[in-house]
Formats: sequence, C-alpha cells, structure tokens
Amino acid sequence: MAKIRVGRVGEQIKKEISQIIQSELKDPRIGFITVTGVDVTNDFSQAKIFLSVLGSDDQKEATLKALARSTGFIRSELGKRIRMRKVPELLFKFDASIDYGSKIESLLTQINEENANL
Repeated sequence: MAKIRVGRVGEQIKKEISQIIQSELKDPRIGFITVTGVDVTNDFSQAKIFLSVLGSDDQKEATLKALARSTGFIRSELGKRIRMRKVPELLFKFDASIDYGSKIESLLTQINEENANL
C-alpha cells in the first residue's frame, strides 16, 4: 500500500516540477528541459528528479547549476501546490537512458546495414 502512495506522490511531484520549471523560472541558463522521472524515498524526505536536457555538455552543466541555485524556490512552490506535511529535499540528476537508448539504436541500425550488405 505504501508503494502505491509513493508512486502517486512521485508522479504528482513530476507534474508540478515540470510546470514550475517551464512557467515560473526565468533563468536564461535553463534551456529545454524534460522531467523524465522522480524517485521518492519511502519517508518522503528526498526526491531525485531525473532530467533530460537538450544541448551540449556545457549547456547541461549550466542548467544543472541553475537548477541547484533555484532549488529553494522550486521547493517552496512545490509546497504551495502539493499538500504535504514536509516537502522533500530535491536532488536533480541527468537521465542518461535517452542517450543510451539512441546509442543502442544507432548500433543496431549499423549492424542491420552490415548484414544487408553481406
């Protein structure tokens, strides 16, 4: 039963943080961000927010630094939007699964082309 609640809270946090980043933050260092997932601990003390950022590695690092600086604002906005006793600590991480998936897809395409030429 607790896992269901943790999942629901994680999805709600994901939705609200996406809206906060897109509409409320005015930092020019923050580029095109997609919130891909949220992992919340069972006691709701921490939430890892996984992000996919479009751009170069330097732009990704600048985006992560900008989000780290605005964590307090995002957390306060989240507290206003979600009724929780304690708003979890936010940790922003890059989601490498999209890059990994595209790399695997390109390798499979390359293998298929080599097999077609044989």
